[in-house]
Amino acid sequence: MASTPPSSDLVLLPPNRVWRTYQGGRTLDALSACATPADTHFPEDWIASTTRAVNPGRDTIAEGVSEVISGARRLPFTTLLAENPAYYLGPTHLARHGPDPRLLVKFIDSAIRLHFQVHPTAAFARQFLGSPSGKTEAYHVLSTRPDQADPHIFLGFQRPPTRDTLRHLIATQDIAGLQACFDPIPVRPGDTFIVPGGVPHALGAGVFLVELQEPTDLVVRCEFERGGYVLPESARFMNRGLDFCLDIFDLTPRPLALIDDTLYCPPHHPTQLGARSRHEHLIGPAQTACFGLSRLHLHEPLTFPHHAFYLGIVTAGAVTIETDVATHHLRRYDKFFVPAGLPPPHLSPAPFAEILLCHPPGGDR
Repeated sequence: MASTPPSSDLVLLPPNRVWRTYQGGRTLDALSACATPADTHFPEDWIASTTRAVNPGRDTIAEGVSEVISGARRLPFTTLLAENPAYYLGPTHLARHGPDPRLLVKFIDSAIRLHFQVHPTAAFARQFLGSPSGKTEAYHVLSTRPDQADPHIFLGFQRPPTRDTLRHLIATQDIAGLQACFDPIPVRPGDTFIVPGGVPHALGAGVFLVELQEPTDLVVRCEFERGGYVLPESARFMNRGLDFCLDIFDLTPRPLALIDDTLYCPPHHPTQLGARSRHEHLIGPAQTACFGLSRLHLHEPLTFPHHAFYLGIVTAGAVTIETDVATHHLRRYDKFFVPAGLPPPHLSPAPFAEILLCHPPGGDR
């Protein structure tokens, strides 16, 4: 069966809100011009997602997979990719990974601290969970709420418990004892952190960020209640026991100086574009093989080449993007997908634009 001829254009990415066990989303409501923005159990927007959300108790509700806009059509992203995977994902990616982007990107807008949690590495997921991907992830902070005096994250145990102590803290729900294993790490807009599989962590309250991750919803939650919502048992340990899940935790001590040296990702390797623009790297092979993250700073019109698909998010200013068939005027926090087979689009900032570029494994970095 022949592949469907693609539209030689960007794929636009409207909001795709997903239910979660914590509260947030007021910022996302405001971006959607909601008349009364509010924090609810829809604090996330899953962007260009082919991943189904795992929400015990909502198993009959299909959520997580994005609907996208391609030309005059609005359809599931999975359906679009299946029409011509070589065009959308590229023959090299297709040969390595099949018709799977191997990438999940989200907006996350937290009203409360998230559960202390941990995700498996890809090696653990392949060996014990029957999944080709674990859940290494990354945070890129976009903004913090004005009413949050000390926006922060928790990342790695600064004072790791022993395995037996960790089992006791989780089993007895000694959250004060668990939190005492961490120090809060202050964050501000523009900060980027890598969160490898196995590293315990939690996002603090009042942080709006882009999260990149391996495309699974595998999570072990160390605490069973947040914001008045009690997790069902099936949502705590991935339907496995606590002893099984303890093997996922990386108990390496991570003092704050080590966080700065290993998990904080400052811009590096800038490339000059035109006279006044640049492309800088945030996450590359030195941090993870799972995905990449880079950023464009545009001060002039230019054509931006690419050799693999990527997902773009306008994080400042505005930009007009021209393809062979259409012109798109994009504003802050608009999102788009650039197929691997699309001729390089022409970008015109108005008068400045910052664009975050999310790359698949092995893609342009």
